[in-house]
Amino acid sequence: MSDLGRAEAVDRLEEIVDAVENERMPVPVREVWAFGDVALGLDPVDRLDVYLTKDILVRDDSATTGSGDVGDGIDSSRTNEDPDAAFRDSHGVEGVGKSVRADWATAYPEYLRANANGHAAPEKCLAAHLLEADEPVHLEVCNASFEDNVTQRLRGAKLREDYTQLLDPRGVCLWVDGTRSDEAFRKLRESELALPTLSAALEMLGMDDEEATEAAQQLHAWRADQEGTTVRGDVV
Repeated sequence: MSDLGRAEAVDRLEEIVDAVENERMPVPVREVWAFGDVALGLDPVDRLDVYLTKDILVRDDSATTGSGDVGDGIDSSRTNEDPDAAFRDSHGVEGVGKSVRADWATAYPEYLRANANGHAAPEKCLAAHLLEADEPVHLEVCNASFEDNVTQRLRGAKLREDYTQLLDPRGVCLWVDGTRSDEAFRKLRESELALPTLSAALEMLGMDDEEATEAAQQLHAWRADQEGTTVRGDVV
């Protein structure tokens, strides 16, 4: 996919919020934010930046059912009893019912994704469920809220002197705990948000002028190198 026209980009954000609101997700999602270029009123939008705040799945809240089709040749009775073992055998993925919901994996086995160790990766599962293949979207997924993670990532980037790890602080909350912000969507559509440059935003977070300029340049350069769909998971 090429650049997104502004109206198309905001439509795409609404589709993502609709899915989070109405469909079973691999883990509970608490917040959806848009950040970066789409919040600045650009048209077209080179890449769409989306942030999801998720819960860590401590206890699987999947509904238990006694029968029914679960897709892709998975034995439903075994899945209900031991989803980890069932999906390990059928898909080579561990952690179903532990890091992602068992009933989500049963309903959407085509979206099940694993990390390099073969363990179900919530951020990759969310990306597979919510995004189209190779569309120009960058998805950030973390258990911390957007605002908290901005400061956490800033601290880590400064310690490592790797500003590509920064989270662009220019964000707008679209949905939180089941409530959609129609006003936020309106402002996005009408380009009404007055946001500073990235370097100025970083200065507001405590960086000096020279450091903020260098950090913004590094982050812009990293972003320009990204193609298609990218996803980054983070735990704070």
